[in-house]
Amino acid sequence: MRRAVLTAASTSALIVLLLSLKPHQPAGLTADPAQAGAAPAPSPTGRPQHGSHPADGTYAGAPISTRYGTVQVAATVKTGRLTAVRVLHAPSENGRDREIAAYAVPRLTQEALSLHSARIDAVSGASYTSAGYIRSLQSALDRAGV
Repeated sequence: MRRAVLTAASTSALIVLLLSLKPHQPAGLTADPAQAGAAPAPSPTGRPQHGSHPADGTYAGAPISTRYGTVQVAATVKTGRLTAVRVLHAPSENGRDREIAAYAVPRLTQEALSLHSARIDAVSGASYTSAGYIRSLQSALDRAGV
């Protein structure tokens, strides 16, 4: 009986502790170009329109510094929809970084284009690259007004 009470109490305490934890950003990710040591992102090539659709054009996302290198993408928007994504920077410090980027980036791009959004799933085994890609893409779409 004593063991059951002790087990129940410790399990309850552990559940309360886990529920009180706040989600956090993976270590080493920052969207601040000054912190990343990168120059500010270029301005969009499209001109803002006064209408219901965001301006067509290509918009550079913020360079996102990750543990393995900087990730930056440019998004092309036409009639308010994401039509193309071009990778400006991807981690490439060593062979393993290039291998992961070569595997993850096409999958991330394919999913972003099929959903016309940055609300995509990360690629397993490339969590830092995925997080940087998604944040940079979202900043480009924010600049486009999508």
